[in-house]
Amino acid sequence: MRAAPLALAMVAAWSSPVYSSSLASFALDKVLADATPIFGSYVKETGNKAEWMKKYNDDTLLIHMNIPGTHDSATWNYSQATQDSLVGITDLNQVTVPVPETFRCQELSWIDMLNMGIRAFDLRYAFDPTNTTIIFYHSEALLSEIATLDDVLFGFYKWLDDHPSETLFLSLQYEGSTAKYASNDAALQLKLYNTLTSPVARNYFVQKKSELGTLGEARGKITLMRRFDLDQLASSYTTEMPGLHFSPTLWTDNDPNIALTYNERKNLTAYIEDYYQPTTPAGSNATVNIQWKYNATANHIVKATTEYPDSLFWTWASSENTDNVPPVWPRIMAIGNGTLTPKGGVNQRLVPVLKKQKGKRVGIVMFDYFDVPSDLIDEFLSL
Repeated sequence: MRAAPLALAMVAAWSSPVYSSSLASFALDKVLADATPIFGSYVKETGNKAEWMKKYNDDTLLIHMNIPGTHDSATWNYSQATQDSLVGITDLNQVTVPVPETFRCQELSWIDMLNMGIRAFDLRYAFDPTNTTIIFYHSEALLSEIATLDDVLFGFYKWLDDHPSETLFLSLQYEGSTAKYASNDAALQLKLYNTLTSPVARNYFVQKKSELGTLGEARGKITLMRRFDLDQLASSYTTEMPGLHFSPTLWTDNDPNIALTYNERKNLTAYIEDYYQPTTPAGSNATVNIQWKYNATANHIVKATTEYPDSLFWTWASSENTDNVPPVWPRIMAIGNGTLTPKGGVNQRLVPVLKKQKGKRVGIVMFDYFDVPSDLIDEFLSL
């Protein structure tokens, strides 16, 4: 049974029901306001893509579902102004930071993503410059000084209260913080552990470990995809964590065909495509880079429909080649660069691939700029 609704649960210890109800509402409003730079301004929508999981039976296995997601989900609000805020609070003062286009992979907020059908989110975290709260980064880019991991999780909890038919997948990965003196140390890992095992988190995160269950078990909850280790803490901390563990030591870099066993006892393996930077010859144009990435992603999607039907498939359609001259930004790779890429980017090229997979399982697919073209997610959800 779900505990009391989120707003009431925040002040369950208060004795007066009149004041509790009001205070809970005000407290939640403040948390959601603090989360806005990352989560977006909360808007409740129902029906259509906001509740697309209603059409599936409770006994549907999650491993057989098609789940659209976003890569580097928190980068949507990143701009030159955000980048300028790095000066003076990180150790980048003497370093030339790449232009914002290097880091930005989305253009719509998390609440927009949720209401438009996205159910898997890629979160990159580290300590803030004071080494006290967990915030979001993409490489050198600090994405917000205000919105914390705790804040945005309450945004997800609130959204799930409003959409109990749905379930979410959160991939959490440590991103090398550029804050002075920051590291993936015991203090950060303990803070993360406490956030993900708090009473409210235990209520909203699926507590099953090392395997996926049914949609019915996961409705109104979050499955944690742990792309982090708690190697600075005692082993008991890792044992108590829910979700699926994808150790970064096993996730091979820039690989189109990763096979990662996340449950040794049952020999459960995830098949992953994360070819995020095409290894094209130096100076290759955007069209060539897009083609190389598209080939890897399309092949993996088709593989998900034909091989290992009871195994997890996780495809990252996201990519960049910012080392190239000229650089190919994530936006160009995803949606093209106008007349210079007449066939569009990876996203446009994937639409006809998806059209051919009707009735088949493709698994979890993470997109950059998921809203372009406008029929991409529609095609995905109609599989």
